[in-house]
Amino acid sequence: MVFDEARFHELLIERFGAPASPGVELGIGDDGAILRSDEPFVIAKDASFDGVDFVASECGARAAGRKALAKNLSDLAAMGVRPWCALVTVGFPDGATEVDASALLDGLAEAAGPFDLAIVGGDTKRSPTGLLLDVTVLGLPGVRPPVRRSGARVGDILVVTGPLGGSIGGHHLTFTPRVEAGLRLNEDGHARAMIDLSDGLSSDLHRLCAASGVGASIDGAAVPVRAGANLEGALRDGEDYELLCALPPESVAAMIDQRVAVRVGTVVAAAEGVTITTGEGCRPIDDAGFRHRFGGAG
Repeated sequence: MVFDEARFHELLIERFGAPASPGVELGIGDDGAILRSDEPFVIAKDASFDGVDFVASECGARAAGRKALAKNLSDLAAMGVRPWCALVTVGFPDGATEVDASALLDGLAEAAGPFDLAIVGGDTKRSPTGLLLDVTVLGLPGVRPPVRRSGARVGDILVVTGPLGGSIGGHHLTFTPRVEAGLRLNEDGHARAMIDLSDGLSSDLHRLCAASGVGASIDGAAVPVRAGANLEGALRDGEDYELLCALPPESVAAMIDQRVAVRVGTVVAAAEGVTITTGEGCRPIDDAGFRHRFGGAG
């Protein structure tokens, strides 16, 4: 059988054609999905490219598909909402086979399954530059509104949900998006601001502080570091997909006792900057995490 767009659509419908998620009236198989929600929803989008986000010839289509969806779910986790549904556009390179397609769908299903996420549509193209996965996810809030980056206040406590650094050793393909932790931090911890750590603690901390109009003081000894990495890697490497959250002080003990997160610092006034204290003293944290660079001098 020839593997082409029509055959891939058949595989999609076989795998995801009858979503059971509440509010999904019509999923894959028509010109558009039909969704119903009585409340505002969160939407996020991220693309994954062969050679940038994964190397398909090394990790395989299953791992690529899993990561492409999981890193979008990490964005929903950072908003403290529950995943609802997704649209996935796939660009297949020349030479792709039905075996590759099935492996890709296995990866999407692996990422979607724990959250009862419905895949309700997307698109399929030929990609002349390698495997491309463009994902859009939608999430629904629970008992509290979505968490933004902009709510941190002076005196709040900064926490992270897990170890950082050295993700390129394999974690960047195998991580579990911290959806449940995000919900707990929002609903039980009354999170004031939150962001997922995709580009490294140094960059993402600066983003949260800039959005909230505050500074931050990090305790270097408290930062959890992944085995094989070091503190500088925890600050700069990126693709950890843990959560950084500003909590009101009265919520911190419960979140730590329940092992949802660990304390790493404090929110301070913007004039105090973004700093880290180690055995060598206090120094500024540069915005030096991962950044896509496009070339050109302008």
